[in-house]
Amino acid sequence: MISGHTRLIAHLGIPTESFKAPMIYNPYFEEKGIDVVVVPMGCEADDYPDFLRLLFRLRNIAGALVTMPHKVSTVALLDEASTAVKVCGACNAVRRDDEGRLIGDMFDGEGFVRGARRKGCTIDGASAIVVGSGGVGSAIAASLANAGAARLALFDKHPGAAEKLAASLKTHYPTIEIETGKDDPASFDIVVNATPIGMNAGDPLPMDVSRISPEAFVGEVVMKQEETPFLAAARAKGCKTQVGTDMLFEQIPAYLEFFGLPTTTPEELRRLSRIRY
Repeated sequence: MISGHTRLIAHLGIPTESFKAPMIYNPYFEEKGIDVVVVPMGCEADDYPDFLRLLFRLRNIAGALVTMPHKVSTVALLDEASTAVKVCGACNAVRRDDEGRLIGDMFDGEGFVRGARRKGCTIDGASAIVVGSGGVGSAIAASLANAGAARLALFDKHPGAAEKLAASLKTHYPTIEIETGKDDPASFDIVVNATPIGMNAGDPLPMDVSRISPEAFVGEVVMKQEETPFLAAARAKGCKTQVGTDMLFEQIPAYLEFFGLPTTTPEELRRLSRIRY
């Protein structure tokens, strides 16, 4: 029940139809008697800077979850950014501190890495290719580097985005081997689709699955359906895979801590969630 005491967590992005977070957070809040609710808000990119500032003038705002296409543009709107935000140039969580300042952090990459490790994927010393150098791709690349990946390939349809990310990673992780400009997944231990490709029926595959080794670990960020055609093709080859929603379950405990709310485990969140596709 939403009342005058209820605090809001805004879920900002477009299209909202693919959002799964409200179906994970809200059942948890209900079960634990936490008077907070996650509300999808389909804010257009042109309106976003003004909207975010006004949103955080609400007395009952607890924070904001930020997704496509706003993760990169959020950075310039912050008063204080975490190291993760500075490395990848994107932000997916915003809160207001006691002085009214906007504080930002980035949890996508940490969620992806935690989920991969739970499935037996070894990251330390591994090679990885991340296709897509936007907000989520940058975060995953940064977390893979932080987790000890030895070799990292970055590809984006806008080459400048991959080059910019590579330079940022080199600044913070000077020993990692980084290459850009190719989306060939052959010879990589970890393969990640960090693009929106797969959200719409008829989308092409984000890369040539026939070039992926059957021993590779293959991850996805698209959450519109549980298993995308890309993951299905990789699984048919014998690859271990990770669906997009796994990344959410793994990062939500960190989000809750960031917002100053009682935290939990991925297992409890899975038990309580009411995800629909």
